[in-house]
Amino acid sequence: MPEDSFQEKTEKATLRRRQKAREKGNVAKSSELNSALILLASLAALGFLATGMSRRLMDIFRFFLSQGFAIQLNQVNLYSYFCFILKQVFALLAPFLLAVAIAGVASNLAQIGFLFTTEPLKPKLSALNPASGLKKLFSIKGLFELPKAVIKLVIIGTISYLTIRGKLTQFLLLSQMGLNAMLRIIGRIALLLGLRVSVAFLILAAIDYAFQKWDYEKKLRMTKEEVKEERKQYEGDPLIKGRIRSVQRELARRRMMKEVPRADVIITNPTTLAVALRYDPDKMSAPQVVAKGARLLAQKILDLAKKHRVPIVEDRKLARLLYRKVKIGEEIPVALYQAVAEVLSYLYRLKNKAIS
Repeated sequence: MPEDSFQEKTEKATLRRRQKAREKGNVAKSSELNSALILLASLAALGFLATGMSRRLMDIFRFFLSQGFAIQLNQVNLYSYFCFILKQVFALLAPFLLAVAIAGVASNLAQIGFLFTTEPLKPKLSALNPASGLKKLFSIKGLFELPKAVIKLVIIGTISYLTIRGKLTQFLLLSQMGLNAMLRIIGRIALLLGLRVSVAFLILAAIDYAFQKWDYEKKLRMTKEEVKEERKQYEGDPLIKGRIRSVQRELARRRMMKEVPRADVIITNPTTLAVALRYDPDKMSAPQVVAKGARLLAQKILDLAKKHRVPIVEDRKLARLLYRKVKIGEEIPVALYQAVAEVLSYLYRLKNKAIS
């Protein structure tokens, strides 16, 4: 409707709207959280794997320094040496890259779950529109990105300054140390600096994720008219649904009324309730309710029973219990066996007297 554009989007997004947005790759996601977790995983991997990686790296250096001059490269062995180097480099970096990949996948799964869609990869002409670019630049999200970048630079600079300042004495002593001791100290300081930056980035990432979630929910909001239209589209028009239910009830009532002439007895109270029972010992384990009704429908059942000479028995308490507790097509519960059996026994005695 034309006036929809002037309505305020105050309603939360429906499940269907969320599903459609997700199918298009439109989800609440923070790239800062991915970066922070990947950085933290990288540092953790380096902390655990540094010793093994340094040993393997030294082995590679020793091999080439000791045997490198003796290697004769030609067309025959060039490929084999290339494969050897590639394997050594892969073995050196594989654990580290695996840890980084796991962190990246885990971060995405934690934020959006499993999602595979090619929709974001499709080219969009709107992306080339300068007006759209300026609109994004000056949107709330765009204005949030600029201070966020500045804050990141300030965080890195401040933490780096404070960390190096605290370790300044160790830096001054590096010139008096051996190579191994120097590398260990530099490595520890770099690891400490990275961990501090990672923790700061995690805090910033949590704030960024909260903002992305809020902005995502805001963009998904709907007008009241949109909610009504979507319900009509996917759940059906309430008027049509009501008409369908009415037709279904009428068809069920007609099927029920067809069973009344086949009933063995009608239990009534005597005017506002009527319950029709049928019992076939060869097919049923207990009497079955084949029809029931209240007020006008009860009167119709009674009229039809009289027309087809179906016995009518007045029992107010039994009629109420059968009407409340037993659905059409169900057998009576055990608690009502005796009361119904007395009624059927009475009817059978009447039939036998009539026949005799």
